Amino acid sequence: MRKIYHLATCTTCQGIIKDLKPGKDFEMQDIKTEPITEAQLDRMKEKAGSYEALFSRRALKYREWELNKKKLTEADYKQLILEEYTFLKRPVILIDEDIFVGNAPAVVAAAKERMGKG
Repeated sequence: MRKIYHLATCTTCQGIIKDLKPGKDFEMQDIKTEPITEAQLDRMKEKAGSYEALFSRRALKYREWELNKKKLTEADYKQLILEEYTFLKRPVILIDEDIFVGNAPAVVAAAKERMGKG
């Protein structure tokens, strides 16, 4: 499976996608207009190792909801991502059995390398 979970309104996501130039073999899913399912999130978690690894603490609602003052569990991370799309660290790039989560330069470079474009 080759898929990119992204947010169409996120300029960072769009810049990364433009840089990666995914081919027609990639499925694109805008998580705002097509919310991720529990099954999709579970599959991402299997590859990433935890729901926490998929969770964005940079989301504005992280502080608004005072989540920074709470001790969150794996179940909390899962539920929050399913409830509010902005809590998914993005983009999430699936390339066969590999997963690349977030926009850190090293993550993007690794995804580019895996795509054979590095």
